[in-house]
Amino acid sequence: MINQVTLVGRLTKNPELKFTQEGTAMTNVTIAVSRNFRNRDGTIETDFVNCTLWKRTAENTVQYCRKGSLIGIVGRIQTRHYENAEGRKVYVTEVVADTVRFLGGKPQDEKILEISSEED
Repeated sequence: MINQVTLVGRLTKNPELKFTQEGTAMTNVTIAVSRNFRNRDGTIETDFVNCTLWKRTAENTVQYCRKGSLIGIVGRIQTRHYENAEGRKVYVTEVVADTVRFLGGKPQDEKILEISSEED
């Protein structure tokens, strides 16, 4: 079975570094990914995909990326659930990143920085 996702999009806000109770670095980001076709109105629609980054991948993304940064993510889709304050079960589907590539920068700058969770 295969569960692999590749996305290229722009960060919708500045990433913020958080830590688990065990002290593991993490951040949640949302990237805006444009579809590669136009709808009936002739506009290109955009999907907003929630992603979770861990350890060094999270730390480096927070350090080097800002709102609007173009990034590439390779990871897997994961669905989890929790109970909210009203006692209802809430399901969350997100991409857990294995590798993040920083694709943005100045137009003349063609450097690509890749951070992989395998380096953690």
